[in-house]
Amino acid sequence: MNWNQLTDQAQLTEIREESYNQPVLIFKHSTRCSISSTALNRLERNWKQEEVGSLKPYYLDLIANRPISNEVAEKFGVEHQSPQILVIQNGDCVYSATHFEISFADIAASV
Repeated sequence: MNWNQLTDQAQLTEIREESYNQPVLIFKHSTRCSISSTALNRLERNWKQEEVGSLKPYYLDLIANRPISNEVAEKFGVEHQSPQILVIQNGDCVYSATHFEISFADIAASV
């Protein structure tokens, strides 16, 4: 799995624009949370690019980048959680899940 790092608020505009050409996934990860680490590990172990096509994954360390995490919640209309995944298509969040509800199969089904 090849993560793209989300480290700048300006990237959110780029992500929204990208989502019109390909689906985008944002994984909001708390480096201080064991549940978040478990969810990340499960996602990476189960990731099969061929099942999600052109889905582009972004990784957000929300401890280091909390303002970006807050902007994600506001921009895409999804209440902040951690860990959390969002799938963005055509500028909107079309799927989100948190904690142990994060599932590769569900992500693949959403794209």
